[in-house]
Amino acid sequence: MQTRRRTKKLSDQVLRRPLPHDFHPPVPELSVSSTDLTAGGLLPDAHVYAKGNSSPQIGWSAGPEGTGSYAVTCYDPDAPTGSGFWHWTVFDIPADVAELPAGAGTGGFAGLPAGAVQVRNDYGSRDFGGAAPPEGDGPHRYVFTVYAVDRENLGLDADATPALVGFHLRFHAIARGRLIAHYEEPGTGA
Repeated sequence: MQTRRRTKKLSDQVLRRPLPHDFHPPVPELSVSSTDLTAGGLLPDAHVYAKGNSSPQIGWSAGPEGTGSYAVTCYDPDAPTGSGFWHWTVFDIPADVAELPAGAGTGGFAGLPAGAVQVRNDYGSRDFGGAAPPEGDGPHRYVFTVYAVDRENLGLDADATPALVGFHLRFHAIARGRLIAHYEEPGTGA
């Protein structure tokens, strides 16, 4: 009989937490890129809540035939909440759009295309909320996901929750891609 080994560091546990789309049906891959982020790299200060709190530039390849719109999310599966932390959710991005410029999700929504809908993040605001992991909690992953959606409009409004948007994306995503960056607030050693 094998026993499950207990880990002693939260950072060991962090690496095993699933991503929300790990449980979705497989779909074709979109290529996701950013002039502000490096896949697997450190999240720059500009996208940290207390340092810049600005959404990064995100670009993506064209979705497959039948793409009616896109959605972009930023999720931290490593937040110590039991349900992760949604930093950004925007959907109903027109199908002819292939990027969101830096800062599109912040403040007055400059740079968001007409028709795009932004819902409240887990901070409680309708914008991008930057990384803010607890001090000494180890590295957190910030998962920027782009979904190609099979319809122009998900049928939701700005009062929807990120979980409800995710539910609809589960059934209407026809392609998906992601870019993951990391960030941590080191402990003080006290």
